[in-house]
Amino acid sequence: MNTVEFHHGMTDKLSYACRLLRKAYKSGAGVLVTGDANTLKALDRQLWVFDEQEFLPHVLAMLGQDMPARLHDTPVWLAPHGVDMQAPGQRGILVNLGPEMPDQPERFERLFEIVSLEPHDRQLGRQRWKQYEALGLQIQPHEVKE
Repeated sequence: MNTVEFHHGMTDKLSYACRLLRKAYKSGAGVLVTGDANTLKALDRQLWVFDEQEFLPHVLAMLGQDMPARLHDTPVWLAPHGVDMQAPGQRGILVNLGPEMPDQPERFERLFEIVSLEPHDRQLGRQRWKQYEALGLQIQPHEVKE
């Protein structure tokens, strides 16, 4: 992995994630989005309605459920921590919306951390920053101006 990109400073984390995912999709990249189940369910709903003119193909996989049949034909995967999505080689980008650092982040070509202005989210983001530094990964901050 080259860098972990910390995108921070937005008020609406999910809306920002939708825009980031649209950009990745238009570039032809395969993306895995990870986080807690409630956040991913909310993102799943928002991806259906955030832009009336476009559709962003995605699939939601949850713990304890069979993998969706259309999984490998879909460019954006949403899966909570702990679901083995066989991402390396198939997904070059990881977007983390969760409170903890994802397992084996170095497996991905690019990793995006999305950190809102909410104080608890910022505190958890700082903890993840330190964990990435301890792994020797290069960190690139990106302040979002809304």
